[in-house]
Amino acid sequence: MLNRAGEACDMLKKHIKKGNVIRLVSHNDADGLSAAGVIANAIKEEGGQFHTTIVPRLKADVIRSVASEKYELYIFSDMGSACIKQLNSLKGDVIVADHHQPSDVEANDNLVHVNPHLFGIDGSKDLSGAGSSYLVVRDMDKKHLAYMALVGAFGDMQCPDKFTGMNRIILKDGLDSGNLEIHEGLKIVSKSKEPLYKSIAYTLNPALPGLTGNLEASQELLEKMGVSYGIPFLELEDEEKDILKDELIKFNPQIFGDVYTVPKESPELCDLEEYSAILDACGKNKEFGLGLSIVLGEREKALKSALDFQTSYRNELTKGFEWINREGAQQLNTIQYLYSEDKVLKSIMGTIAGVGMSAKILQDDKPILGLSRLHKDIKVSGRTTRPMVERGVDLGKALAQCSANFGGQGGGHDIAAGAMIPYEAKDQFLHLVDEMIEYQLNN
Repeated sequence: MLNRAGEACDMLKKHIKKGNVIRLVSHNDADGLSAAGVIANAIKEEGGQFHTTIVPRLKADVIRSVASEKYELYIFSDMGSACIKQLNSLKGDVIVADHHQPSDVEANDNLVHVNPHLFGIDGSKDLSGAGSSYLVVRDMDKKHLAYMALVGAFGDMQCPDKFTGMNRIILKDGLDSGNLEIHEGLKIVSKSKEPLYKSIAYTLNPALPGLTGNLEASQELLEKMGVSYGIPFLELEDEEKDILKDELIKFNPQIFGDVYTVPKESPELCDLEEYSAILDACGKNKEFGLGLSIVLGEREKALKSALDFQTSYRNELTKGFEWINREGAQQLNTIQYLYSEDKVLKSIMGTIAGVGMSAKILQDDKPILGLSRLHKDIKVSGRTTRPMVERGVDLGKALAQCSANFGGQGGGHDIAAGAMIPYEAKDQFLHLVDEMIEYQLNN
């Protein structure tokens, strides 16, 4: 894996040295924005130039558009592994730095394919898209960018407790660089900004059953404990912090553990998980340029705008959790699903589906599909749990194969995946996925 990344690094260095403008295309979520940030910062530091586009999916028209631009080097980060056949046809050199399930098409000589799955490493938990991108620039003496790769890993929920696999190598690089630190603490969000009751209700990973997504319950708990609920966590007395820690551990022991920080960063961004959540809010609000400007180092106005988007995103999530608390999920034999045509719920369906399971609002013994109607299509966001994956569930394969039956497309990881299908195929699609998950569990 490191040798392959080294080949990509040599290719990148060659084009920077020649003064070529490098064409970078990346995904629009926290991992994709971090991946773009890692590569763009490395190119900038080496005196190179780049042109970046952030997209939600690498569709055929995106590839056609990029191909018509005639660059000497194209880099696809946190995407591209499923499209090697199409990317093979690009004129010029190509680097794909991804962690999603790859197609079985061999890469041409002009394409360097950096993906953990090609080397027997699990891309759903041991290396993110930003991690693959970091490995591409690592040999250019870029250990100080390792923290940004871990921001991407948090975006893809790759640190439920500790980092594993290749992420540990990246973690060591970050610690060696001196700009990343680890300490034990509570993993609640917005410790410097939000009133405490909101910090608790907005904490998604790890989820706090009964509190996550529930502002009222969080405030009531703090009132009962006699802890100040209207000020940020960092302003609490030490005694209050200890009382809070002991109480929250009862809801989920994982709420206290390793916290990863870049102390020199702005207070809102110094916690890697919080940094990731801010990028996620930019992506969910389709403010891709804003997310990109933050990973490229813009602060003040850009950060204030991003925090405003995060606030509105969190308000939407709270409404989403109220909705699933009220409505629950529809049950089939081996899967459950949520369906909505509501405008607000469309952009958060995957998040409320996944967190709904970990917060025990929804059953966690069945994979869940969140379905949102987009005109003539339905966007599908699938989530499951690590124990279900260990029993044989692979959502990436299930959604890829089932969506193809209806002229749609899909894919992703075993634990989290997505698809796009025609609206009229909704019921047939759900029953086919149900059958396929049953097959996976029995075989």
